[in-house]
Amino acid sequence: MEKVRFRVQKQEIRSKWTEIEETHPLPLLGGDLSVPKFIITMSNVRSDTLFTLIKSLSKSEKRYFKLSETNAQDTKYLRLFDLIDAQSVFDEAAILLAEPSFVPAQFSNLKAHLYNKVLKSLRDFSRPSIIGIQIRELIDESQILFNKSLYQQCAKRLKKAEKLAAEADNHELHLEILKWKKRVLTHTLDWENQSYVDEIVEKVRNANERINNINIFSNLQAQLQSLYRKTGYIRNEREFRKVEQIFTSNLPLVDERQLSVSEKIHLYHLYIGYYFFVQDFETGYGYALKWVELFRKNKSLLRPKLENYIAGLNYLLIAQNKLELLTEFEETRKELRTLNKLPATYYNDNIRRKMLKYTFVHEFNRLFLSGDFRRGVELIERLSSGLEDFILQLDAHSRVILFYKTACLYFGNSDFKKSVFWLNKILTSKEVDLREDIHGFARILNLISHYELGNTDLIQYYVRATYRFLLKTQDLHEYQRLILRFLKGLHPHMTDEEVTHRFRLLREKMLELQDNPYERRAFVYFDMVSWLESRISGRPIMTVIQARVQQRQREIEAASDKILAASS
Repeated sequence: MEKVRFRVQKQEIRSKWTEIEETHPLPLLGGDLSVPKFIITMSNVRSDTLFTLIKSLSKSEKRYFKLSETNAQDTKYLRLFDLIDAQSVFDEAAILLAEPSFVPAQFSNLKAHLYNKVLKSLRDFSRPSIIGIQIRELIDESQILFNKSLYQQCAKRLKKAEKLAAEADNHELHLEILKWKKRVLTHTLDWENQSYVDEIVEKVRNANERINNINIFSNLQAQLQSLYRKTGYIRNEREFRKVEQIFTSNLPLVDERQLSVSEKIHLYHLYIGYYFFVQDFETGYGYALKWVELFRKNKSLLRPKLENYIAGLNYLLIAQNKLELLTEFEETRKELRTLNKLPATYYNDNIRRKMLKYTFVHEFNRLFLSGDFRRGVELIERLSSGLEDFILQLDAHSRVILFYKTACLYFGNSDFKKSVFWLNKILTSKEVDLREDIHGFARILNLISHYELGNTDLIQYYVRATYRFLLKTQDLHEYQRLILRFLKGLHPHMTDEEVTHRFRLLREKMLELQDNPYERRAFVYFDMVSWLESRISGRPIMTVIQARVQQRQREIEAASDKILAASS
């Protein structure tokens, strides 16, 4: 198998999203949300943390806070809360004018106290759904009881906390609980019970070992992720050796069967990051599948580790996309969408945002997999009123990827002008050090788009500019050289036969590069061969890609049938 955010009217968004749902079903993201939850951004406006915090609250959270303050003797905090909540842009002067009882010199302290009150209210509101808060409260209560010399009561709270920590597979909090249990030992008869003492000592050793493993796995994964976010996939043997050295020299020998769920998740995350980095998507797929299987086999993990489950599904979808496993991809996508049926208490804003992001991204990927660029463009156009604001919610890395994918979507639909529009968002970005590979291939795709638009007067300028950029980022490889030479060598006086001949020669050379482990990464970014085939045959690129996708699926199905026949 080939290894290969925001200011808008709610009603407007609700009606737009409803319309989209009817023709392009996308999941609604948990709880009582009927529209995607967007974040208000305040560019060119003075930022205020209290304003931002209050604006982030859901209706239920606001109602909970107001109920908690209703019987308070001092109502100025509730009054300030309501004044801020009524604003669309934070305006301190307007608040002071609306409420003369607020003393300007004390306003900062008033805001600070309200901020703490809102946070405490959020903590109380979130307690039933966040097991970590429940465990920490039990530890805090244990400390209070210990300080009161109520050691037996302290021990009972610690026992309850330890049970919750075990259910959540939280080794850090478990270790904190064990530290307090050791302190309680010296004040209870349990100190004389040697087997009990030995049990605690062994638990401490075990928790420390698991925490150490998680730290090693996560630190190593962070190192690899930092390299990947700069350069993208490995480009040559030297980079491969460097990444391999970092990975193998720091990875400890572990018995996977003895690892806890948290350890396995961090280990699989590390393996996936490494194998994706070196373009071994098949092996990465295997570890993503292992990650997801942890949750498929143990549904009790859903509530304490829902975010991890969603992340695992995301990686599995990425691998299935890269390997063009369309049928499997569709099944995993359904599994991701099914999570929207979970109770609202399972969700928070962070998880909802990730669900929205992954749903959107993998809808994109589904359209790329099937070659249905026309439907993809229709979806983008329908979402256009909120798309830019949604993009502002994304981190810089996700934004540049989305810009590039959108440009490719328009290119696949033969709308080269719109493709250039989205590519320019990358080309004019100041974050050139982020994903240098995408910046490079965006320049290549920009060149080809201008060629398709007939902007021959711009080709030579863009060729020189692209050469300089690729040399600067040390990403000038045979794939890029072939395209740049090809475009540079074209001139308006060539006959159609001459141009077609050159297209055929370029296609032959590109086909040879597909077998090169370091050159084939380029085909992950842009299906150059399909574009060349469309130019040679005179067919739209979407038609060529759809035919290739159908052929690929027939090959996968045939291989699958052969395996099943051999095993029966």
